[in-house]
Amino acid sequence: MSRTWLFGYGSLVSPVSLASTIGRDPGDGMHVAHVEGFGRRWNYGSKVLRGDWVHDGRNIVGGLVVSLGIAAADDEACNGVVFDVDDDELAALDWRERDYERVDITDVTTVDVDRFDGQVQVYVPRPSSIERYELARNEGRAAIRQSYWTLVEDAFASLGGHHAEWYARTPPPDIPVADIRLHPLN
Repeated sequence: MSRTWLFGYGSLVSPVSLASTIGRDPGDGMHVAHVEGFGRRWNYGSKVLRGDWVHDGRNIVGGLVVSLGIAAADDEACNGVVFDVDDDELAALDWRERDYERVDITDVTTVDVDRFDGQVQVYVPRPSSIERYELARNEGRAAIRQSYWTLVEDAFASLGGHHAEWYARTPPPDIPVADIRLHPLN
């Protein structure tokens, strides 16, 4: 079986979150990395997750759940981790990230290890997920789950101060972070 390296910049930075999908602890196979020419964005509108929350005294029912995405940006760089997966694990991640597209970023990736070899890919939101986010945002029906927000913050904090500070420079979301009661679409 061949192995693929993926760059995680949000929830995939969390070994616990990654393990919940691939069925194993990534352990020593996870390395700090960064990519040039990309910036993190709160721009991914889930294809399958909806939820209910209260914001500014308003009850939102069936609102859109938003997560992190990454976008090409010449003057930016994005930190995260790389990890290797086999074909079965890649299939599980492709299902989890099904409204993202895998893009080769090998030439713009720097990995913080002495020796690294291999192709690196990243999940980039599909245009339809960005459009979904923008529409729901404009209608006041989009939010980020507080638990997701905390998971990502904690994952970057575990990488060390410099990486947490770099993550903190992510442009702030233009939607609320809320305690969302999920009800996935069928």
